[in-house]
Amino acid sequence: MTAPAEILGFWFGGDLAAWQARWFRPDPAFDAAIRDRFGALTVPAREGAFDAWAATPEGALALCLVLDQFPRNLHRGTAAAFASDAHARAVARAAVLRDRHDLALPPTACCFLYLPFEHSEAMADQDLSVALFEGLRDDPVHAAPGGSIDYAWRHRAVIRRFGRFPHRNAALGRAGTPEEAAYLAQPGAGF
Repeated sequence: MTAPAEILGFWFGGDLAAWQARWFRPDPAFDAAIRDRFGALTVPAREGAFDAWAATPEGALALCLVLDQFPRNLHRGTAAAFASDAHARAVARAAVLRDRHDLALPPTACCFLYLPFEHSEAMADQDLSVALFEGLRDDPVHAAPGGSIDYAWRHRAVIRRFGRFPHRNAALGRAGTPEEAAYLAQPGAGF
């Protein structure tokens, strides 16, 4: 059975700069590696099979990766990419607000406990996301222009403006509005 350490070794192992480039950009080879090694974990994780992992900082982080990041890589452009989001937020909320596991992790790892809030279409979660990412302001990687703090604010602005992420409309079978279409036609729109 896969352990949290194996997931964290895969996600954070090796040259961090090279992995960072793969984390947030489509990469078929990276997606295939996730599918081959961990694809069978996403549905059981969504159903609670690995919730016991959340008792430790590393376990909570690994579980958030399986629930929040892996589905986005494995199911790009489909509703399945977001199917575990509610569970990821519940795990992240307990890890960050109740257990304070983020205090035991380095800033780059903390980001992946905070991303479930950034991925939410609820304004309260967006406010929490910005507050958490702002806590990384002393880390130059996250505070740099285009860093994770900037992305947290950009996600929040989209939710404030539209109440949802328009780039998900097609995957979720939602009709878009003319204002959303105009936004999505701009360079760099969507995430």
